[in-house]
Amino acid sequence: MGALDALVAGGLLMLPILGCSLVATAIIIERLWSLRASRIAPSGLSTQVCELIHKGQVNLNWLENHSPLGSILAAGLRNVRLGHEQVRARLQEAATAVIHDMERFLSPLGTIASITPLIGLLGTVVGMIKVFAVIVAAHGVERTADLAGGISQALVTTAAGLTVAIPALIFHRYFQRRVEELTVRMEEQASQVVDYLAHHQGELTLAERHEAQERPLARGKRA
Repeated sequence: MGALDALVAGGLLMLPILGCSLVATAIIIERLWSLRASRIAPSGLSTQVCELIHKGQVNLNWLENHSPLGSILAAGLRNVRLGHEQVRARLQEAATAVIHDMERFLSPLGTIASITPLIGLLGTVVGMIKVFAVIVAAHGVERTADLAGGISQALVTTAAGLTVAIPALIFHRYFQRRVEELTVRMEEQASQVVDYLAHHQGELTLAERHEAQERPLARGKRA
């Protein structure tokens, strides 16, 4: 039985299953691309930031646009003069926003993994109802095609629902684990920067603050 034959045999309930399949595929591809460690939390970024702090060359604009981890570190560094507790609080707030973004679309994927077997089960029930309706008919024995059609719908929808649900469930669990791993990785690198700040001696120089100070001076010279 081909894909088109299976779609026809399954009846109208194959349409929502097909729709769920397309949405799940799009989510899986998008999350595989978005949840790359090199994009979210590049290795060695915390070490690079600590070196820039030591040299007094921290550019918060560059750091914020570097990666989600960079945006977290930039949020903490912007409040470094308010004390280490404030730095940790800002890091936590920024990390919460990044984690929320990493978990995007995981809830719909989990929903698809849950409802597609139920849609398939509904198709099974509808197909069996048709079978029994044919059996109790006056000439049920002669209506072999109708019996076969009802049984086919019952089996095809169940198989289609499970075919969509199983990969969706596997990838949903995988992405949840991936988010947890990336969260731990970001926490480790953020802690490294916070520990370095705690032992850093001298004034912390931020590049964007220098730019903000240079603009009024430039205007005064023009005047």
